[in-house]
Amino acid sequence: MTQKIGAGALPIDELPSDSRQTRQLVRRQMIAEAVMAEGQMRIEDLTDRFGISLMTAHRDVDDLVSRGLFRKTRGVVTAAASSLIESSDVYRSGRQSAEKNMIAAAAMQFVEPGQAIFFDDSTTVLPMADHLPAKVPITAITNSLTLINALKGMQDLTLLALGGQYYNWCNAFVGRTTVNEIHRLRADVAFISMSAITDDLVFHQSPEMVDTKRAMFDCAAKRVLLADHTKFERRALHRFAALGEFDVIIVDDKTPAVHIDRMRSRDINVIIAREDKARLRPHQPE
Repeated sequence: MTQKIGAGALPIDELPSDSRQTRQLVRRQMIAEAVMAEGQMRIEDLTDRFGISLMTAHRDVDDLVSRGLFRKTRGVVTAAASSLIESSDVYRSGRQSAEKNMIAAAAMQFVEPGQAIFFDDSTTVLPMADHLPAKVPITAITNSLTLINALKGMQDLTLLALGGQYYNWCNAFVGRTTVNEIHRLRADVAFISMSAITDDLVFHQSPEMVDTKRAMFDCAAKRVLLADHTKFERRALHRFAALGEFDVIIVDDKTPAVHIDRMRSRDINVIIAREDKARLRPHQPE
């Protein structure tokens, strides 16, 4: 007998709201994880597992198919490559949300009124949007359609939306045109997050995303990496940069001490984000 899964089964600590869009995003993330875990599922089984109608199940699956995450054939859904699923904004949005919120809050100490700032498309950088009204006026530059929608209309914030080729799976503009637009700009700070950290090197599974984020990195005076503890447990194909090339690395308090100690022994500036902001601990050079 198939057991229904409720929202409580998700690894999501906080949801931004109880809106229809939030519930839909959470459900689609759950479906993506379920299909990825099992390889393939019948759409009728999704209706039983998630307690939704057949029409809703088809609508959710069609959205995920359009993002390149699934293939649908005669009522059967098959997962695409796991690396693509793990790159999608649907999958990433609910992962380690509490840690991402803490990291985003810690990152705000590097935002000052009057700055021009690159924000990448990552769901680790995205929660910074909630804190920006306290730092305006600023100029926000981003390729993320999700972030563009979050920032549009914010008072005293100048929004520069980077164009280029739109990729549905990450809900962002990526590629040569985007890179060319970035190279025409100079920012005070770039906030960047990546997929994996291995041997003190940062990696991403998409070469186009590496190029886009690298352009932001190269065109900013200060580079800040936001990385929750799970990034140290993952692997990805394409190298982006060494940790030592960043001015600041912000991690959460679940990051194993072995990683923090190793980075600090190499004079990498590490900040540990904690729920209590007063307990943030920046590295003080000796």
